Amino acid sequence: MDSTHAAELTLERSQAAFQNAQKLMPGGVNSPARAFGAVGGSPVFFQSGEGAYLYDLDGNRYTDYIGSWGPMILGHGHPAVVAALEQAISRGTSFGAPTEAESELAERIIEAVASVEKVRLVNSGTEATMSAIRLARGFTGRDTIIKFAGNYHGHVDSLLVAAGSSAATLGVPSSPGVTAGTAQDTLVLEYNDVASLEQTFAEQGDTIAGVIFEPIVGNMGVVRPSEEFCTALRSLTRRHGSLLICDEVMTGFRVAFGGAQQLLGLQPDLTTLGKIVGGGLPVGAYGGRADVMDQVLPAGKVFQAGTLSGNPLATAAGCATLEVLKSDPPYERLERLAARLESGLHKAAESAGVSHTLARVGSMMTLFFHAEPVTNWPLASQCDTKAFARYFWGLLHRGVYMPCSQYEALFVSAAHSEQDIDNTIAAAAEVLSEEGSSAG
Repeated sequence: MDSTHAAELTLERSQAAFQNAQKLMPGGVNSPARAFGAVGGSPVFFQSGEGAYLYDLDGNRYTDYIGSWGPMILGHGHPAVVAALEQAISRGTSFGAPTEAESELAERIIEAVASVEKVRLVNSGTEATMSAIRLARGFTGRDTIIKFAGNYHGHVDSLLVAAGSSAATLGVPSSPGVTAGTAQDTLVLEYNDVASLEQTFAEQGDTIAGVIFEPIVGNMGVVRPSEEFCTALRSLTRRHGSLLICDEVMTGFRVAFGGAQQLLGLQPDLTTLGKIVGGGLPVGAYGGRADVMDQVLPAGKVFQAGTLSGNPLATAAGCATLEVLKSDPPYERLERLAARLESGLHKAAESAGVSHTLARVGSMMTLFFHAEPVTNWPLASQCDTKAFARYFWGLLHRGVYMPCSQYEALFVSAAHSEQDIDNTIAAAAEVLSEEGSSAG
């Protein structure tokens, strides 16, 4: 569906499906991000995907810039991934016992990510971050973890915390069901705030087990760390015997084959992975220094287990995806396409007189409805979310499926064409022009 058919979009079957789902599941969804809570209205229900496109229950086609929230870097239904899954499923779906495919995926991760010497496969990004936090505490014998406001690391109890008014504060639960005791060992700082990081380590360095952070943030929109911030993270954790945990669930294999740490020249102690590493299937991984990873049971005493960890289907899809990314790297093409989209969106917003700033790293991007560059959560929280909601729906009705929140990154895939990008820019120009006219 192109922009000339904007008025023809119907979502009757999606709306009916959502009404039924609400009777069966909390909020009608299995993850809150899918519920359109930030933009209003009912979510679209999909039945298939191919390449750069998604198809909903009503037969509408959309150019997809979510890519299952990041994993589909090769597009939907890539032949190599489909073939690997077909072969794997013919052999069995789960054994609860070791397979060589687990070792193959581990080898591929270790080869690609320079800081990872050993790795443990799990079932989700949340499980990876939860396990890395436990390992950091077990390895150091300390309790305190530092995280940053606006960084999301899955629904781990100790990381579902909100910051208070001070620069560094003990975390308080941000969800019912998370106890104060669970959250009390988490400190929340502002992203890119070197001074508060230095002060916190000066005052509490001997209690800090680790620092977990998104090396390129995707969960308050795309935010890049300053060079000074990265340097401080690495130097302070080393000086005080704490572990630096790089959460690359979103950025791993996305912004570069070796992840954000390759782009930024970082050498963390632990790395968490997910999304792309499973080729679109449920999977996660955490890995890092061998001496740290060897503390995990059964080599060490830090407990972590999972019945479906290293599932044959997930490892098959992951191995196939990483093989394509290695043998036929799409990163230069992704950079060109994403730069083309970035330039087009910026020109469209500028021409329409819409206050905005664009942030992009590789094939991750956010159009912020905010005039200033966004470097932390306080700035991100000032965005015009109502304008974003209008932008989202305007694009959806023109056949463009963007993330349904101002605070999520969009993703360009290797399956997108220049024509897809240009059609998206044209649709955005129409929507932003309307926004600019109404604002004026």
